[in-house]
Amino acid sequence: MKKPTARHSYRIFLLSPARVGGKRTDLLLNPNARFDLAHQIQTTGATLGEAFTFLSGLYFRGKSIYAKRFVRPYKKVPGIYVIISNHGLLPIDTIVTKEDLISFGEIPIDPADKRYVENLQNAASELLKDLPPNADVILLGSIGSKKYAELLIKIFGDRLKFPPDFVGRGDMSRGGLLLRRAESGEELEYVPIAGAVRHGKRPPKLEPRRWIFRS
Repeated sequence: MKKPTARHSYRIFLLSPARVGGKRTDLLLNPNARFDLAHQIQTTGATLGEAFTFLSGLYFRGKSIYAKRFVRPYKKVPGIYVIISNHGLLPIDTIVTKEDLISFGEIPIDPADKRYVENLQNAASELLKDLPPNADVILLGSIGSKKYAELLIKIFGDRLKFPPDFVGRGDMSRGGLLLRRAESGEELEYVPIAGAVRHGKRPPKLEPRRWIFRS
């Protein structure tokens, strides 16, 4: 990997999480389930990315694939983190088990919950200490709500950025956009979240695509 220049800084991605709870979580944790991922989660564990891709589907898959395509990590600092309510941030390749997934749902992702706020901001502060001045932090998640952006701006300031192409799009549209850009190799533009326009008209629909994913 080439050393980034001033123009091409290091790039760290923060991904909003999948929802823990509901029917897909029940499928994953069902002791009678016969598919491989459920067996892994209930025995040796699987990566956080694999578990959340199953729980969320297209949107998290899009974020994960896009981030892996364009990440530019700094030294030994993981390049992709997932926001987790009871941990703040966890690297996407962290091995998680059934017990871990259950624990993720014990603290709500709610800016009114001090436990969540403290966990996220403490983890973000530790990450900031490990990053050089030319490292951008890209949030791939909702920028219109107060769940993530406002809390993270307090830590990263103008270094916290997002793709303005997200404005006006729903989750599925964002997932489709990210997959298309990962496939084409054309990275999205990023701008600081602080002071940016976060709400706008819905952009034209993406042309339908049928995605075939290979492990």
